[in-house]
Amino acid sequence: MAALAAAAAVLALALIFGGDSDSKPAEASAAAVPGQPSVEIVSPRNGARQTSHAVVVKAIVQNFHLAPRQFERDPQLGEGHIRFSLNRVPDCVDPVKLLHAINSPIGNGRLVGASFDYPRYSGPNGVLAERIGSTGSYSPATRPEIFYHRLQWGFYRLTVTLAQNNGAVTPYHAVTNFQILVGKHQHVEPCPAGKVSSAKAAASLE
Repeated sequence: MAALAAAAAVLALALIFGGDSDSKPAEASAAAVPGQPSVEIVSPRNGARQTSHAVVVKAIVQNFHLAPRQFERDPQLGEGHIRFSLNRVPDCVDPVKLLHAINSPIGNGRLVGASFDYPRYSGPNGVLAERIGSTGSYSPATRPEIFYHRLQWGFYRLTVTLAQNNGAVTPYHAVTNFQILVGKHQHVEPCPAGKVSSAKAAASLE
C-alpha cells in the first residue's frame, strides 16, 4: 500500500509540476500520428522510485533524424537534436502558489523547481549547454540518452523535447516524473510554518 501511495504521489505531482497522470508511463505528451516525429521516454518510467542518486535517461525517437554534424546549423525538415530538461520539485511549497497550480494545471500556473542542467549534474551535455548558453534551462544531446548524477532526494520532472538543428523547439516532447528516496541515515528537516511539503501537496490532489 505504501508503494502504491508513493507512486500515486508522483503522478499527482505531475498535475502540479507538469506531466500527464492519465497517460501511460513516460509516453509522449500527445498521441503519435503515423509519419510524424515522436519521442518516448523508456527510462526512468513515470512514477519510478529509486535510491540511487544517478539516473540514465533513455528515449526512443521515431520519424526524426538526430544529426550531430548539423548541430547549430540551418534547420532541415525532420532532423535536429534533443533537449533534456530536469527539474527538482520544491520540498516546501507556498500554499497560495500550490492553490494556483492546482487551479491552473496547464500553462504558467505550474510550479517550476531547480534545474539540474549544469555540467556538474549532466556531464558532457551540461558542458555543451554551457557553450551554447542553455545552462539551467536544458541540456542538448545528439543521442537519445543522457546521464544525470549527484541528484538529491526528492521528486523530479523530466522533459524531453525534439529540436531543430538551430535549437528551435518542435511540438514533439515527452514528460516523466520520478522520485529519489531518502536514505536510511539521512535526516529531512520539516517544512517551515506556513509551507506544505511536496508529498502533502500530492496527497491534497488524491
